[in-house]
Amino acid sequence: MEECQALGLTQSIGVSNFSSKKLEQLLSTSKIPPVVNQQQNKLSEFCKSKGIVIAAFSPFGAKETSWGTNKVMDSEVLNEIAQAKGKTYAQIFHFFLYSRVCLRWLHEPSVCVVVNSFNEERMKENLEIFDWELSPEESVLIQQLPSSRGHTGQDLIIVDRPFKSLQELWDGEI
Repeated sequence: MEECQALGLTQSIGVSNFSSKKLEQLLSTSKIPPVVNQQQNKLSEFCKSKGIVIAAFSPFGAKETSWGTNKVMDSEVLNEIAQAKGKTYAQIFHFFLYSRVCLRWLHEPSVCVVVNSFNEERMKENLEIFDWELSPEESVLIQQLPSSRGHTGQDLIIVDRPFKSLQELWDGEI
């Protein structure tokens, strides 16, 4: 990737799901540090201390996918916050309503959110997070929602691969 950047083929280098241990190893050997790490919440303080931006892909659980979950978007906590913020629409729109609460929650600590929409209306709705804020109490309630991984890395644990267990793969950081 460093060669790609030197050739002008990419502007920046990023990584995904690197633990702090793996980031330290990378930072000690690379000429160009990554500018972003798409990762789990536990790594945010480490990344912040190293000047690495946090990116969130499928932060709402990827409800519409075969590997996703409805746990986050079906949360009563999000329903209560959305109603308190006056962001209520007809029941059919509850996914987009709750997603704005989640987007706002991710935006406040400067997380770069990768949203996946080609629908112009949804893209506009995603931008409707800048005229209101979550209270500290609301942020804590969202932080406490149970998280789950769409991909645990279990398929990477094979005898001839570098990581022999999930603990070794994630360095105990999940």
